Amino acid sequence: MPPPIRLLVCSIGNPGAYLNTLHSAGHTVLASLSTSLHNPPFAKSRAHGNGLLSAGPEFVLWQSMSLMNVSGAGVAAAWRTFQTSLRLRGEEGRLVVVHDELELAVGAVGVKKGDASPRGHNGLKSVKEQVRGEWWRVGVGIGRPGSREASVVAEYVLRKMSAVDRGHLEGAVGKVEMELRLLAAA
Repeated sequence: MPPPIRLLVCSIGNPGAYLNTLHSAGHTVLASLSTSLHNPPFAKSRAHGNGLLSAGPEFVLWQSMSLMNVSGAGVAAAWRTFQTSLRLRGEEGRLVVVHDELELAVGAVGVKKGDASPRGHNGLKSVKEQVRGEWWRVGVGIGRPGSREASVVAEYVLRKMSAVDRGHLEGAVGKVEMELRLLAAA
């Protein structure tokens, strides 16, 4: 059996005051994943697109430090650096982006190829514009407001997470880890 494919798992969201919002669900899940995998603490990495990096024995985790809508440049830079290190070791790698997903119930998990429609998700649009080649995305559900009006959706995704929301997102970590293991084995 061939060795598992090495994964760079990137989360996109918003920094600062918007870190604890539904739109930053990817960051919440990645932080919990790092804990469950016993990865080392995140540290800033200039070489990896100025994001926060946690290189564990199974998965390399990277958290974008830029605003969601322009996160593609950082993801692409982190991916290029990761690919270079893999080539030097003769290993194969795969990029996975973890993000919030309006079309799924809170805490549900869905996997798609990166070239699937971003369906209005500006962070995914940014990544799609910047990353060349095949990549995968893992959407973590945040639910959807009753209205599809842009201002209502923006207000919804930028609202602070409740303790119940956070519990559902952190509870999705096992499902996310299972999906990552499947992507690493494929």
